[in-house]
Amino acid sequence: MEKIDLFTLISLIVAVIVVLKLRSVLGRRTGDEEARVERFRAERARQGTQASASDNVVAMPRREREAAAAAPTAEVTQADAEERINTYPSIETAARPGLIEIARLDPAFDPDSFIRGAKQAYEMIVTAFAEGNRKLLKDLLSRDVYDGFTRAITDRESRGEQVDQSFVGIDKADIMESEVKSGIASITVRFVSQLISATRDKAGAIINGDPQRIKEVTDIWTFSRDVSTGKALANPNWRLIATQSPA
Repeated sequence: MEKIDLFTLISLIVAVIVVLKLRSVLGRRTGDEEARVERFRAERARQGTQASASDNVVAMPRREREAAAAAPTAEVTQADAEERINTYPSIETAARPGLIEIARLDPAFDPDSFIRGAKQAYEMIVTAFAEGNRKLLKDLLSRDVYDGFTRAITDRESRGEQVDQSFVGIDKADIMESEVKSGIASITVRFVSQLISATRDKAGAIINGDPQRIKEVTDIWTFSRDVSTGKALANPNWRLIATQSPA
């Protein structure tokens, strides 16, 4: 009995000491509470910005985007811009002047990164159109292009037709033209892709395409982005503003 009482007493003493220690730590201000709160808020804001930008058509890498936002007024000389663009010998001559002007206005612009993003955008848009995904298309297209795409989708749906499509890949994506007008940059890209596509009527019969054949498709698309101000440069979105088929 005495042993149990002694054990209980020791346990109570230990518990009291632990509680006092916790109170002394939890109740003490270290002087950096506000800084920690601000760091938390900044992190949440950064995450929110990234989430809202997840529907970008063509986005520069985050580190470059943050650098551009941090120094939106950074001066880029004509010579610097020419040197950056001239490191890409595969770019067509007609496209170089416009790309140099874009590089002069946007210190973070990189043709390779642009093409990578354009390829991703192309696949997303082609797939969304086949699936009738209006929500995704709205995020990626200009108003005029979106209206044209949705009219085609609505017409297809009104006839009860369905597109079965598999995106095989992109063989080539080349910058054909580029320009800057009134602070708006535009870049035209020629895509050569491979698709498996077939359109079925409401009864399921194939009325166009072949579900067993890979087809080569060539599209010419133009993307656009505002590069007129530092605030505009902080937005990495390139939207599809025009589509055409090769002559």
